[in-house]
Amino acid sequence: MQKIEMKTPLVEMDGDEMTRIIWKLIKDELITPYVNLKSEYYDLGLEHRDSTNDRVTVDSANATKKYGVAVKCATITPNAQRMTEYTLKEMWKSPNGTIRAILDGTVFRAPIIVKGVEPLVPGWTKPITIARHAYGDMYRNVEAIVPKGSKAELVFTDKDGNVSKQLVHDFNDTNGIIQGVHNTDKSIGSFARSCFNFALDTRQDLWFATKDTISKTYDHRFKDIYAEIYENEYKSRFEKAGIEYFYTLIDDAAARVVRNSGGYIWACKNYDGDVMSDLVASAFGSLGMMTSVLVSPDGAYEYEAAHGTVTQHYYKHQRGEETSTNSVATIFAWTGALKKRGQLDSIGELSEFAEKLEKATIDTIESGVMTGDLYAISSLENKHKVNTQGFIGEIAKRL
Repeated sequence: MQKIEMKTPLVEMDGDEMTRIIWKLIKDELITPYVNLKSEYYDLGLEHRDSTNDRVTVDSANATKKYGVAVKCATITPNAQRMTEYTLKEMWKSPNGTIRAILDGTVFRAPIIVKGVEPLVPGWTKPITIARHAYGDMYRNVEAIVPKGSKAELVFTDKDGNVSKQLVHDFNDTNGIIQGVHNTDKSIGSFARSCFNFALDTRQDLWFATKDTISKTYDHRFKDIYAEIYENEYKSRFEKAGIEYFYTLIDDAAARVVRNSGGYIWACKNYDGDVMSDLVASAFGSLGMMTSVLVSPDGAYEYEAAHGTVTQHYYKHQRGEETSTNSVATIFAWTGALKKRGQLDSIGELSEFAEKLEKATIDTIESGVMTGDLYAISSLENKHKVNTQGFIGEIAKRL
């Protein structure tokens, strides 16, 4: 058959461990046989990030701004153990955090619903979309170990050279730790507008939650900016669309979520969104069944799986043992990027192909063929577990 042609490249960001292996399988068996894939490739594997002093991550983010669509494989954020394992020059920051900071976007994550995988929360009948702020907080922090006898202060110097100081803590009788986090009004405003626009596009209610009763300056600033933008720019549009925006405390929102049927967007600060998106994904079935898209204020899209690099499966793979790794979220990252590229370039065939690949993936699972994580929780009577490559092969047959 004649392959579907692309006009504009999409940015391809390769990754680490088991997801890197899945990445190649998806391309070789599900995409390149049908699409003449045009991509600008960046290797975000940890070794290459280290050899380029993480410049490759910055370059991939700037390419995303240039071309407007990217697809990203899961990557390692190194800790002390990874420093030794990979003999790294430095404990590089999260590549996702770097990309999010450069794009100044918002991450929207939603579960992929399939028959036979019932949510752990019985009342959840519709997907819950987590909107995660993609800049600042602990992902752009500065932190230090403080020796006993030290005094930690929060200091800033204004444009006229005036210095303001606040005591953080006096470590007069013990060692300790400190952490400095920041955010910007511009990024918070972009976060709010992205969420309001996404809610209008999808006709879903929007929740926003922080802890402003405790963080009376930092979190309260988020609350105030959201309220101001909503009142001045979106209130009448929400009322016309018949959807609701409301603010509540993060602990109240968590309690509401488990009593609600779903079908809304829950906007969270960076760390809250990181945690809650994994919680929602697991409660809906599996981290392997959750989509993630980063949307920048100027309309760039970066698609990825919501989960990590599946390290334990990778170690099994290295030992020559069989794995049964769920590739659905990574497949949907590719289909999301291809659909968006097709929409932006007016290539209906490309968008249609991506939709058919999604359907083939869902049909495979609902026919009873699935990976181990889904097999353990599926309520289907006639089901059987296949290995990593076998699952992708079954999808290819249906495609």
